[in-house]
Amino acid sequence: MLADTPLEHANAAVSLNLIRLHAWWNGHPQDRTRTSHLARLKLALAS
Repeated sequence: MLADTPLEHANAAVSLNLIRLHAWWNGHPQDRTRTSHLARLKLALAS
């Protein structure tokens, strides 16, 4: 059971990378980038 864990992690990583590559090749962004708390505070103070 535990010997299969690294293989499962590698398979999951490859799958996620393929999904990301497919989205990048087709011009579909996965999600918007995250904004840190400090960046949000800076934006709030600037407005």
